[in-house]
Amino acid sequence: MDDLTPCPALNRNPSEKVMKMAMRPKLAVMTITDRAAERVREIVEDADEPVIGIRVGVKNGGCAGMSYTMERVGAADPADERIDDKGVTVFVDPKAVLFLLGSEMDFETSALRSGFTFHNPNQVSACGCGESVNLRPAEAG
Repeated sequence: MDDLTPCPALNRNPSEKVMKMAMRPKLAVMTITDRAAERVREIVEDADEPVIGIRVGVKNGGCAGMSYTMERVGAADPADERIDDKGVTVFVDPKAVLFLLGSEMDFETSALRSGFTFHNPNQVSACGCGESVNLRPAEAG
């Protein structure tokens, strides 16, 4: 083959490549424990307005630099990453994906507090009060 001969791979039907990519299972941004799924289910069922799941994100603020955000979702946003697991739906804000990649969302109850927790491999540190974290974006693998 000389420099002017087109590569045979370029002559493939482009829809074949798209179909192969569509058939691959999509990896979830984060996983959800059974306890977290149960709490999400309760939030959805107990809501006064129609709710289909919750949205998780991150925002700048707090003494460590960032904090997790959560809100009820009434209608899906196509830009969100969608996680359907254990009978519940969790949406991830697209701006938070790199900060949450590989995380596990849990729900913990103790004598002093109850709430969602994140076991996040991208967390560098946390403040002493537990309200904010220092996160770095996940590295491309």
